[in-house]
Amino acid sequence: MEEGCSRIRRRVSVCKRNRPSLASTSAIPSAAQLQSRDEQEEEEEMVTRSRRRKTVGVQPVEHNDSEEDMFGDYDSFTENSFLAQVDDLEQKYIQLSEQRKHATDFATEDFCSESIKNKLSVTTVSNFTEYKSDKHTENQTEHEDVPVEPGTDVLYDLPSSQILYFENLQNSSNDLGDQLTEKGDGSSSFPNTVNEELSHNCIKQQEQNDGSSSKVRSNSDTSRRKSIKDHLKSTMTGNAKAQTPIFSRSKQLKETLLSEEINVAKKTIESSSDDLGPFYSLPSKVRDLYVQFKGIEKLYEWQHTCLTLSSVQERKNLIYSLPTSGGKTLVAEILMLQELLCRRKDVLMILPYVAIVQEKISGLSSFAIELGFFVEEYAGSKGRFPPIKRREKKSLYIATIEKGHSLVNSLIETGRIDSLGLVVVDELHMIGEGSRGAILEMTLAKILYTSKTTQIIGMSATLNNVEDLQQFLQAEYYTSQFRPVELKEYLKINDTIYEVDSKADSGMTFSRLLNYKYSDTLKKMDPDHLVALVTEVIPNYSCLVFCPSKKNCENVAEMICKFLSKEYLKQREKEKCELIKNLRNMSSGNLCPVLKRTIPFGVAYHHSGLTNDERRLLEEAYSTGTLCLFTCTSTLAAGVNLPARRVILRAPYVAKEFLKRNQYKQMIGRAGRAGIDTIGESILILQEKDKQQVVLNLVLELISRPLENCYSCLVQEFTKGIQTLFLSLIGLKIATNLDDIYHFMNGTFFAVQQKTLLKEKSLWEITVESLGYLTEKGLLQKYTVLSEEELQYNFHITKLGRASFKGTIDLAYCDILYRDLKKGLEGLVLESLLHLIYLTTPYDLVSQCDPDWMIYFRQFSQLSPAEQNVAALLGVSESFIGKKASGQAIRKKVDKDIVNRLYLSFVLYTLLKETNIWSVSEKFNMSRGYIQNLLTGAASFSSCVLHFCEELEEFWVYRALLVELTKKLTYCVKAELIPLMEVTGVLEGRAKQLYNAGYKSLMHLANANPEVLIRTIDHLSRRQAKQIVSSAKMLLHEKAEALQEEVEELLRLPSDLPDVEASSSEKA
Repeated sequence: MEEGCSRIRRRVSVCKRNRPSLASTSAIPSAAQLQSRDEQEEEEEMVTRSRRRKTVGVQPVEHNDSEEDMFGDYDSFTENSFLAQVDDLEQKYIQLSEQRKHATDFATEDFCSESIKNKLSVTTVSNFTEYKSDKHTENQTEHEDVPVEPGTDVLYDLPSSQILYFENLQNSSNDLGDQLTEKGDGSSSFPNTVNEELSHNCIKQQEQNDGSSSKVRSNSDTSRRKSIKDHLKSTMTGNAKAQTPIFSRSKQLKETLLSEEINVAKKTIESSSDDLGPFYSLPSKVRDLYVQFKGIEKLYEWQHTCLTLSSVQERKNLIYSLPTSGGKTLVAEILMLQELLCRRKDVLMILPYVAIVQEKISGLSSFAIELGFFVEEYAGSKGRFPPIKRREKKSLYIATIEKGHSLVNSLIETGRIDSLGLVVVDELHMIGEGSRGAILEMTLAKILYTSKTTQIIGMSATLNNVEDLQQFLQAEYYTSQFRPVELKEYLKINDTIYEVDSKADSGMTFSRLLNYKYSDTLKKMDPDHLVALVTEVIPNYSCLVFCPSKKNCENVAEMICKFLSKEYLKQREKEKCELIKNLRNMSSGNLCPVLKRTIPFGVAYHHSGLTNDERRLLEEAYSTGTLCLFTCTSTLAAGVNLPARRVILRAPYVAKEFLKRNQYKQMIGRAGRAGIDTIGESILILQEKDKQQVVLNLVLELISRPLENCYSCLVQEFTKGIQTLFLSLIGLKIATNLDDIYHFMNGTFFAVQQKTLLKEKSLWEITVESLGYLTEKGLLQKYTVLSEEELQYNFHITKLGRASFKGTIDLAYCDILYRDLKKGLEGLVLESLLHLIYLTTPYDLVSQCDPDWMIYFRQFSQLSPAEQNVAALLGVSESFIGKKASGQAIRKKVDKDIVNRLYLSFVLYTLLKETNIWSVSEKFNMSRGYIQNLLTGAASFSSCVLHFCEELEEFWVYRALLVELTKKLTYCVKAELIPLMEVTGVLEGRAKQLYNAGYKSLMHLANANPEVLIRTIDHLSRRQAKQIVSSAKMLLHEKAEALQEEVEELLRLPSDLPDVEASSSEKA
C-alpha cells in the first residue's frame, strides 16, 4: 500500500514538474527569473527526492467514519502545509492590495483568482483560457511586478486521494458554483467552479477595502480565511472518505486488443489473402468465447472446409446440407459474426418456431455483450418496424418466418435493405410447407430483387431437389454425410429386431431377439414391448418415444411407469422432488396428475398440450438428466434440440397419416448426443395392423427412399401467397406495372418449377389473373399509361390494400375484418374488454373451434348487461345458445363463424380476468396448451389489427385501445411482472420467482450475479442464469441506445433549416 502511494506521488510530481503553473503561463517572466529557471528546477528535483524518502516511512492513517473535524486546529498535513500556503497567499494579496489600492484593481483581481485557481485545479485550465486572453494585454505590466515563487504547485504534495479529487473536480463543481453565485452579488463572469468561490471572495474583499476601516478589514480577513480553511477541510474530509475509482487496466487492454484484431480482420476479409487470421477472419476472443460459453475447442473438418470455401470467401450465396446434429448452426454463427464485426453490416437469421428463436437469442446474447453488437427478437408480437437505425453497433435480428418477412418489407420501404449484409435461413426445406413456405419464398425473392449486396445462406438436414433451390437463390451447394455420433437404424417386428441395411436385398438384416420376460398382464398392456426397449437404456442413458397423438403420449408414459421397478424412484430423487415443486409453483399450485405419477420415475410426456412454462421446465430437467425418458409427438423433432441415446417410433404414423421420409429423418436424427454418446440408435416399431405386406412395403420404402422434393407453395396458397406478394410489391413500389411484376415473378422459386407445378397456365397468365382478382377486391387500382406508342398497365394500392399489406392480414379475411371494425364503431362497448377481444380473435382459429354448448350457455348466463349487449350487437342471443345446449331444433339462421368466434372470445376474456390458465382450462374443458396457443395467436393478430387501423383514418379510435390490449394479451400477467417477461426466456413462472426474490425490474436482472441467482431461484442451472443475465443486459443496452439516438435526433440541426444570414442579405 505504501509502495503504491509513493508511486502515485512520484508520478504526479513528475507530471507537475513538466507542466507550467497557471500563474507562470499568464505572466511574462522577468530576466532574473529566466536566468534562474534552470537552478530552480535542480532545487525542485532535490526537494522531490527528499519528499520521496520521507513518504516511504509514513504509517497508514486509521480510518475515521465520524462526521467530526478530523484535523481540528492542526493545519499541517505535510511539512509544507497546504492551508499554510493558502494563508501566505492571502497575506501577500492583502499587502499587495493595500499598496495598490486603486491603481491595479483589475490586475489584483486577475492575480488572486488565477493564483488560487492554480493551486486548486488542474482540469479547469481550459475553462479560463478565453477569459485570460481577453485580459492579458491590459494586465501584462502588473503581472510582471507580482512576486510568484516558481514551481509552486499545491498538488505537488497532495496524497493520491486528493489528486483524484481535484482531477475530477470539474465534473461536480457546477452546482456548487451556481449556489455561490446566488449568494454573491451575481456580477462575476467566471464559470461556475469551485475556484469561483475563491475569486469571488477576493473581489468582494477588494470592494470591502474600498469602503471599510482597517479594523473591520482585519476582522473580515480573519473570518474569510477561516471560511476558506473550513471549506477546504470539509472538502478534503469528504474526499478522504470517498472511494477511489478503480479502473481495470486488464479490461482496457483486452478491449483495445479486440478492437485492433477486428480492424485486422476487416482488412483480411477485404483482401484476397488466404490467411484467415486468428479464427476464420475473426478476433481470437471469439474462439475463447466459444470455449467459455459452449465448450467448443475445435471445429469439425467439414466445418473448416465449408468456412474456407472460395464461394464463402467471395460472399456468394450458399446452401449447405448435413444430417441432424452435424453442427450446421456453428458455421452460420461464424459467418454472422464476420458480417457483424468485420464488415459492419446487420444480419437477419430466420428460424421456424418462436421457441427456437428464444433459445437462439439466449445463446447469442452473451456473445453480443462481449463483442459489442445487439441481438433483437422478432417473434410473436415482439419486434419494431422499421428496426432502430443504430449509430455504431450493428444488430442481429433473430426472427420467425412471418416476422422476418415484415422486417424485410420495412427495410425496403425505408430504403435500408442494403444495410442487411447477410440473411441466414435455418430449415430451408420449409419453403415447401404451405403458407409459411410461401412467406419464406416471398422474403427471399424480395431480397434477391432489391439488394445485390446481401448474401443468403440456407441450411437444412432434409433437402433433395437442391438444384431448383440453387437456381432460385443463385447459390453454391455444399453437402456432407458427417455425423459426430454414428447412427444405427432398426425395425422391430414382433420380438425380432432387424438392422436397416441398404446393401441387403430386403433392405434389412437380422440383428437380435428381445430378451425380456413378459407376464400375461404386461403382454396385454404393452404389446409393442416398449418397456423392454426402454429399460435397456434408462436410467443411465436418455430415450425418446415418438407417439402418433397427444393422448397416446400420456397413456404410454403412464403405462411404462406401471411396470418400472421401485429402483427408478431412487435415481436423482431430490432433483425430481424439486422439479415437481417448481411445476406446482409455476402453475399456482396446480400439477398435472399424469406428470405427478410419472416424474418420480424420471418419465414425462411432451406435446403441445403443455404450457410454455411446463415445457421449459421439463426440457431443462431432461437436459440435465433429472428426466431420462420423454414420450412425445413429432413436433419435438422440429423444435428445440433434445437428443437421446435411443429414439423409438411407436408407429409409422403422425396422427392418421403415414410418415414422410423428411419427418422420419428428423425424428431419428435426435439419436446420439455429441460428446456424450458413442452411438445413437433408432427403432421403428411395426404393430399388428402394420404387418400386412402393403404396409411393410411402405415402411421399407420409408427407410430407404430419397427425401421428398421441395415444391413452391406461392400459387397454391392463393391469398397468403401470390396475391399477398403482388400487393406488397406495389405497396413497397418494388414493381408497379405489369411488365415489372412479371419480371419479378421470373425470379421466384415458383418460376423455376412452374412447368412442373402448373402446366396448363403460363406465368404471364397467372400474373394477369392474380392482379385482376386484387383489383376486383378493391385492393388495387389499375390505370393505363401510353409510353413509346405502347399501352402500359400501372397499378396503385388503395387505402384498404395498404392497410392489409401493413397489417400482414390474410387477404381471405381483410374485407371481413374491415366490415367487423366498421360495425364495431356503431356501438363499441367499452365497459369491458369483451368487444375488443372479439375483434382481435384470430379468424383462422375459428374453423377449428367446436364449442361445448353447455359450457357456452353457462358462461353466457354469467355475462353482465354490458357484455350481453356485445353478444346482441353480434347477433348471438341467449335463447339460441340455450336451444343448442338442450339439443332443440333451431329455425333462425345464425352465422356459425360468429358464434364460434364469440366462444373463443369468452375463453380469452376469462383468461385476461383470471390470468390462470389452469382454472380457465377446467372451466372450458380445453387443454392448457391450446388455450396458451390461442392467447399467443390473439396477441399476434391484435398487433396486426393495430397496424391495419393505423393506415385507415376512420379507425383512429382503435389505435390507442389496441396498443394496451396487445400488451395485455402478450403477457397476460400482473403488471409488475411485465418488465421481467420482456427478457427473452423469462416466462410467467420464472418471472414470479424472480420478482419474489427481489428482482423487480430489468435493471435488477441486468446487474444480477448469476451465482447469486442460482442460490436464490429454485431449479435454475448456471447456464440458464447466465443466459437470463446476458439477455437482460442486451435488452437494457438496446433501450439505452434507442434513447441516446432519440436525444441525438432531437438535437440534430434540421437539414432544411432556413439560413438567417442568407435571407437577411436577400432582403437587403
